[in-house]
Amino acid sequence: MLSRYVFGRYVIHRGALRARHVLPVGLVVLGGALIALPSTALAQATLPPVTIGAGLQTSFLGNMPEEDDNVASFKLNSARIYVNGSVTGQIKFMFNTEYNGATNDVGILDAVARIEPDAKFNLWMGRFLPPSDRANLYGPYYSNHWAVFTDGIQDGYPFVFQGRDNGVMYWGQFGKVKASAGIFDGQTATGNTELLTAARVQVDFWDPEDGYYLNGTYYGGKNLLAIGAAIQAQDGNTAGNVDFLLERKTSDGGAVSIESQYNNYDSLGGYDNHYTSSDGAYILGAYLFGKPMGIGRVQLLGKFAKANFSDGLTPLDTDYDQKTTEFNVNYVIKEFNARVMFFFKNTSFTGVRQDFKQVGVGLQIQM
Repeated sequence: MLSRYVFGRYVIHRGALRARHVLPVGLVVLGGALIALPSTALAQATLPPVTIGAGLQTSFLGNMPEEDDNVASFKLNSARIYVNGSVTGQIKFMFNTEYNGATNDVGILDAVARIEPDAKFNLWMGRFLPPSDRANLYGPYYSNHWAVFTDGIQDGYPFVFQGRDNGVMYWGQFGKVKASAGIFDGQTATGNTELLTAARVQVDFWDPEDGYYLNGTYYGGKNLLAIGAAIQAQDGNTAGNVDFLLERKTSDGGAVSIESQYNNYDSLGGYDNHYTSSDGAYILGAYLFGKPMGIGRVQLLGKFAKANFSDGLTPLDTDYDQKTTEFNVNYVIKEFNARVMFFFKNTSFTGVRQDFKQVGVGLQIQM
């Protein structure tokens, strides 16, 4: 299965976690997990072939700032290569790369050793998405809307590259309950040498969501009512969130979706490094028509978000709010593997920053 990813964000990195003795404990857990694997897991067997995939997001964007000239541009937003394989039936490897159109650089997105003897016990070590909000765990390629991570709220957690961090994590699936917890490198994510801790729990009241990574929608593939909460901490500084997704199949084969999320960044993470505190929430609603139009189906989507930035570093850094309104008309050809997304976004501020509007069309292809 293809992995989920996220675009980078401008965040504040502060604080440290006093947990110098946690890393040896993590290594002991890792060693114990290897010893506990049944001998059959290490025996030679017929394994599934190594899979190689790719993803691409490209767009035409019209940017209309309130006080400057309008700019129209074609963008290569992102391009990715995915590699997954198995060493044994219970030891697996994931390696993914990312071309970032904003920086014109190619980096290592995921590089993960996965020890997975049972759905209730999975141990990952390397670079991957830490326990965080649903938005980070689905990323731009599996989100429901185009302008993900631009509202000042979604996934402002610290990261090394594209929402990832280096560390070790346990996660387990207990029917309709999913839990995860890990320790991660603080220096590369925040500039501190102390470790960072992260944890998440999620409950699916209707259909379960298998696996660690999530979706922003299932395009009518599930009846979903999911509530999750996550927290990250470093030296008394915290970042946390509560997220919600409801999706219901309609009688004509379409789907109704409602997604909402609240995030709070207290001297850890955030979108503006001039402010030590920020919080906010958004609500998103979407309707996917069941009847095809040509080779795809039409989806209508709207989102409203409000973020608050406070506790500036200097007297000149006055508090301000950000409001973001987004509308999409999406043409879904093959769910996340082929879709065209027409979008309009209006971003306004009560001060400090300049209002702007954006309009465009994005194309996503995966294989």
